[in-house]
Amino acid sequence: MLHRNENRPVSHRAAAFLLLLALAAAPVASLAAERFVVRPVTVDDRKAVLATVESVDVLRARARIPGTIDKLVIDEGSEVRAGEIVAVIRDPKLKLRIAAIDARIASLRARRELSLTELKRTRELRRKGTVSQARLDTARTQADVVAAEIAAANAERSVAVEQRRDGEVRAPAAGRVLKVPVANGSVVLAGDVIATIAAESYILRLKLPERHARFIREGDTVLIGPRGLAADTSALGKGRVRQVYPELERGRVVADVEAKGLGDYFVGERTRVYVATGRRVTFRIPRALVRLRFGVSFVRLESGDEVAVQTGMVSGDEVEVLSGLRDGDVLVAP
Repeated sequence: MLHRNENRPVSHRAAAFLLLLALAAAPVASLAAERFVVRPVTVDDRKAVLATVESVDVLRARARIPGTIDKLVIDEGSEVRAGEIVAVIRDPKLKLRIAAIDARIASLRARRELSLTELKRTRELRRKGTVSQARLDTARTQADVVAAEIAAANAERSVAVEQRRDGEVRAPAAGRVLKVPVANGSVVLAGDVIATIAAESYILRLKLPERHARFIREGDTVLIGPRGLAADTSALGKGRVRQVYPELERGRVVADVEAKGLGDYFVGERTRVYVATGRRVTFRIPRALVRLRFGVSFVRLESGDEVAVQTGMVSGDEVEVLSGLRDGDVLVAP
């Protein structure tokens, strides 16, 4: 009995000891699984340049008739659809002209009724033989002349009405209004610009130094920094070189880059673009292995030592190490 009682506490102590060993071994196994061997890799040597957001097409909504701006429905920064009315021009003389034409048409219609009545009477008299054929021909000609005058007046009225419709200035394409050089009450002539509109499609226009001209090609992928001029490479978007212009501009090669999400930018806004200008050898390690303390980046070696490193461009979950490591170094999680 005494022997069994002494064994029971011993078995509990053994179980507790094994549990402590298991808990202590778990972090070691986890750290061992996060070992990383530093190896050199060949990457694109990217240079940062400033690119400007520009519209592919800049269109102008122009006045088609002279007159006064009666209604201006847009302002700088407004979004417009193709065919949308942006302004209405009124010419008071057109209203008076249409009224005068209407009065003339009413008078001609009265003359037309009179000429038809005269023609009917002349035909009846000619049938009875009391008037000559020449008299009948004259009455018929007068009726035809009045009908032609009515048709001409109606055509003139249609022209005046169409000119009044031309006072509705419409957007030539969908996009964003850049400039509105007029205001309500402004007097304009036919052909004057009412609004300048940047079409919906936007591009990034960049200019590379001449020494890098041979590296850029249509279809190349470029990295686009976040909005603004900060040199932040932690969240880079992607774009594609759409066009490379064949002529150098002040010693620089000009290229257009298309990318998503440029519609939210201001036209003329600048941002950083990273363009590949060759290849180079560097080190890349997981970002999770880097710790920042007091503004300095550190990594932990498998030996337990901490090493200060200089980091470069971030690409996804990896960060470039410019100095501080050698080929074959083994890193572990801090």
